[in-house]
Amino acid sequence: MSLTGNSFMPLIRVEGGKPRIATDAYAAVADDAALPEGAVLVSLARFRKEREQLLARNTPVGVTLQAGENPELLGDDVSRLSLVALEFPKFRDGRAFSWARMLRTRLGFTGEIRAVGDFLYDQVNYQHRVGFDAWLVPDSFTPETFERAFHEMTNVYQPSSDGRKTIRDLRAAR
Repeated sequence: MSLTGNSFMPLIRVEGGKPRIATDAYAAVADDAALPEGAVLVSLARFRKEREQLLARNTPVGVTLQAGENPELLGDDVSRLSLVALEFPKFRDGRAFSWARMLRTRLGFTGEIRAVGDFLYDQVNYQHRVGFDAWLVPDSFTPETFERAFHEMTNVYQPSSDGRKTIRDLRAAR
């Protein structure tokens, strides 16, 4: 079962630079279910099959990408989406990190990037750095947990989509 359809899990979204519990306006819709009114979150397969109908609705559309589905498969439609949910099938599978950074840097996606699935507290800071700004989480995760995770690393080694100066940049500026 996809976690994007689990209404019992809270959504944490970065709003005003702070993580907060948020209302999920998107209805996660199975491939064989009727489309409800309002914002919808569909699989890549359904989006490709019903692209014209989904985009013609004039309501927000989001697409869930499985770990093996490259965001470049969305093509030019990426700019017409308001949400891309990236699934972590196992906490050891890091492809969604690459996909989030690709969405933000190479594809110029400005909508919400949501992490769903099996990830750990230790990964939250990195997820945020590469472009995630929303998480579907178990009850054990709170906005305070995210706030703490965001500030655990004061200096970073790798450049990312967040634009933070790396340790190398800081040393070179001395």
